[in-house]
Amino acid sequence: MSNIKVRFAPSPTGHLHIGSARTALFNWLFARSQGGRFVLRIEDTDRERSTDEFIVGIIEGMKWMGLDWDEGPFRQTERIDLHKKHIADLLAAGDAYYCYCSPEELDAHRKQSMKEGKPMRYNRRCRGLTEPVKGVNPVVRFAMPLTGSIVIDDMIKGKVTFNNEELDDLIIARSDGTPTYNLVVVADDVDMGITHVIRGEDHLNNTPKQAHIYRALGCEPPRFAHQSLILGPDKGKMSKRHGATSVLDYREAGYLPSALVNYLIRLGWSHGDQEVFTRDELIEYFSLDKVGTSASIYDKDKLQWLNAEHIKMTPPEEMLKHLTPYLVKEGLVEEGWAPEPAWFKKALSTLAERAKDLNELASSMRYYIAETVEFEEKAKKKFLKPETKELFEEAVKELASIEEFTADRIEESFKAICDQREIGLGKLAQPVRVALTGGTASPGIFDVLEIVGRERTLLRLNKASEACE
Repeated sequence: MSNIKVRFAPSPTGHLHIGSARTALFNWLFARSQGGRFVLRIEDTDRERSTDEFIVGIIEGMKWMGLDWDEGPFRQTERIDLHKKHIADLLAAGDAYYCYCSPEELDAHRKQSMKEGKPMRYNRRCRGLTEPVKGVNPVVRFAMPLTGSIVIDDMIKGKVTFNNEELDDLIIARSDGTPTYNLVVVADDVDMGITHVIRGEDHLNNTPKQAHIYRALGCEPPRFAHQSLILGPDKGKMSKRHGATSVLDYREAGYLPSALVNYLIRLGWSHGDQEVFTRDELIEYFSLDKVGTSASIYDKDKLQWLNAEHIKMTPPEEMLKHLTPYLVKEGLVEEGWAPEPAWFKKALSTLAERAKDLNELASSMRYYIAETVEFEEKAKKKFLKPETKELFEEAVKELASIEEFTADRIEESFKAICDQREIGLGKLAQPVRVALTGGTASPGIFDVLEIVGRERTLLRLNKASEACE
């Protein structure tokens, strides 16, 4: 066990989207590959927009993806006493100060700065005050260094230099005394012993400010690693118009969690030319030095391809767990469905090669599970003809009498019928396919019959016989 400790700190102001899920994944893999610890911390300082519903959704999404945590989940709002203590310490040390400027004054200053083409930073007019302003509830600002520079040695981006004079004296406590994001994120990192911060590059500009706060609190900053962003196919910011963005939307659409994990890690990270990974392989191979600096482009086709690959490679016992909710949604089984393992393995083996997602796979399982099937009108018209009735009746007689209802014995019986009638095998097999599945496309018909079973096969053939016109 190493001393490495990382955290995923989502804000519960929305659902867990794929950008945040990728950040969680990078942190989780870094911890698991290094023998470190992974902390889940809910950054709910935005009380107006944060909801318990979103927290539940974030945790559900994390669990579905298999990103387990070693500590937490912690809520920042439950740690406010610690944050306030740090603010008091910063004030006492002269590293923070009270600001009494009104919103109107600040707005006027911003407009003037904009008019003069100057940076819209706070003018620090309250920084040197020694006496409080009566009748005003002040905010608290952090006193940034006024000279010099700070270098962030980013584990992905490399060394990035910021001039201290360009850093704003940011607010660390609101006028009602509640701490703000930039203070609490540092305070919690310090208190929890976070050693590495892996997050999106949209946080890079906050990093020098936070680094100064770490040092003011008496700690060296953690190592930082900023991932590139995920862009849509049009190179614009990823949004709903590019497809599902919430992790749970992907679950609803029939993606396996292993496929989404595989896809997200490949948005920025690589291991040679390998595309398909198991979770164990990702833990073994992952390292930050293989993370690229260019923006990643969302590619739905590649995600669908990976999903199909993971459907093929997922063991039957694991697939049963993932597939059952979709079978329940289709109305084919009830919760707690427990098929005979050998039967399920056989059924899955005939369908997994073709399925693109779990909704499609569940739908394909219908003719294996349902008592009866509905005939597609076009297939019925083409294959359930009066002359087919005799074939069905002979097939029923033959299939009822064979000892072993296996694909090999069924094939032998069908060939015998066709040889006797001097017709091609397709003249019998295709109508039977319609009778058993309702349509003209399915896995090998003899495998289908074996999986459907003798009783339901005879029932469906008799029903098809009655439908012959």
